[in-house]
Amino acid sequence: MVHGVASGPVTHARTAPAEALAGVIEHFWSVAWDLRGLPPLLVQTLPHPSVHVIVEGHKHEVTGVATRRFSRTLEGKGRVFGIKFRPAMFHAVLGAPVSTLADRVVPLGTVFGRAGARWAEDLSADAEPIALAERFLLERVTDVDPLARAVRDLVERAALDRTWVKVEQLAAASGFTLRMLQRHFRTYVGASPKWVLQRYRLHEANERLKANPKLELADLAAELGYVDQPHFVRDFKALLGVTPGAYAKTVAAGRA
Repeated sequence: MVHGVASGPVTHARTAPAEALAGVIEHFWSVAWDLRGLPPLLVQTLPHPSVHVIVEGHKHEVTGVATRRFSRTLEGKGRVFGIKFRPAMFHAVLGAPVSTLADRVVPLGTVFGRAGARWAEDLSADAEPIALAERFLLERVTDVDPLARAVRDLVERAALDRTWVKVEQLAAASGFTLRMLQRHFRTYVGASPKWVLQRYRLHEANERLKANPKLELADLAAELGYVDQPHFVRDFKALLGVTPGAYAKTVAAGRA
């Protein structure tokens, strides 16, 4: 299934993987733009606990879990193809703690070897790269650690269950001790349980303020598990670049 969004000269598309890869890959994605004769465009995305394979021309990279929002200025004409792995699933490819990739971008060949470097060149040259990507990955991610699957399911449940605001809730749901939970997240996810919960709840704050900029910030902070509003404001600003109050005012002004 393909989902596409066109925003003027910029087009975004997401495609679900084949069933055999659905447990490992969240989706394939692409962004294409033609801004020739137009001003550059700043794009930003919030971080998720996922690893991406990214192919853009002769640049082929693996990006680990990023702790800050991604920003890039698009200009001219270009296209990027990406593969978003589900949380904890890149471990099947990497064969090492995913935390070793945290906040890092490495050449694709560093992870996949010479075959991966050739694969990336083929992806760059192929106008329809998804089938090629799937064939390559099916040969390399057939044997997924059951523990990785358990951690994946835990992370994805945390994204949906808005009542989970404390690491102790993750531990209780998983049956792991806190120490085991920390270790498994370093190994498979590449980020700490606290970071994962915090990011999901800040994503939630972003969406709730976008839907209702008149929300009381103190109440929102408490609902998200913060001990006080200043800590919430600090974390929100660190992630989105503005305070929640300023963000709410911008949203409200856009509707006036």
